Amino acid sequence: MRDCQRKISQLAHWIKEAQQALALTGAGVSTESDIPDFRSPGGGLWEIYDPARVASVSGFLKDPEGFYKFWAARFASIERAQPNVTHQLLAELEAHGLLHGVITQNIDGLHHRAGSKRVFEVHGSCRRGICHECRQTYPIEKVFERLQTGAVPRCEGCGGLVKPDVVLFGELLPEDFALAAQAVTKADLLIALGSSLEVHPVANLIPRAKSSEARVVIVNREETPFDRIADLVIHAELGPCMRELRASLAKSLSTARYI
Repeated sequence: MRDCQRKISQLAHWIKEAQQALALTGAGVSTESDIPDFRSPGGGLWEIYDPARVASVSGFLKDPEGFYKFWAARFASIERAQPNVTHQLLAELEAHGLLHGVITQNIDGLHHRAGSKRVFEVHGSCRRGICHECRQTYPIEKVFERLQTGAVPRCEGCGGLVKPDVVLFGELLPEDFALAAQAVTKADLLIALGSSLEVHPVANLIPRAKSSEARVVIVNREETPFDRIADLVIHAELGPCMRELRASLAKSLSTARYI
């Protein structure tokens, strides 16, 4: 516990010192908001569902009904979810000039709802639907209204299938990824939070940051493939760790703005 507190104090010091700090967040950030992650042993969604059927573009095109059966339940849990301490702290850090932005693998929109302004959604967002053919976008509420009638959502313009605007296996990453990669080359601190760092090419942002001489901090419950190159690694439950970081920042500043 004492070693963990020491590491959190070090992270707080680096955050205050950095000029271009970025956060990279994964599914572990949202589990405290009761959104299950995909890969964790003993409960990850991919232990229950076949990602080739419910999370690939080929699966979507082959069986859109089965695809939406999975995603309707997932979006219901996302709609109920509220930002947690990690989302809130990152928004506060940005608001006070201590964080330059958030790169997120999450599609739940909770960083926006917590108040973060500069968010790179590198795996897309569940806040909208998009036509697979012509790329027309729709509010996600309209997509699910269509589902409730028993029909698969289709584009009002071209008639193509409409899917959530999230990156499926077999699809290219959105422009946000290129923008995030560019931002990482200018960062002097990259904090990876709640990510297994096993999904590429997003995981490659870690060595990219190191090659640009940024400090890299990894906070995750389990080990990651990039622990060995990180400047600081904290293996801990994210929620308690972020509460401790918030308290550490408050104590070291002249104002209690983080409490």
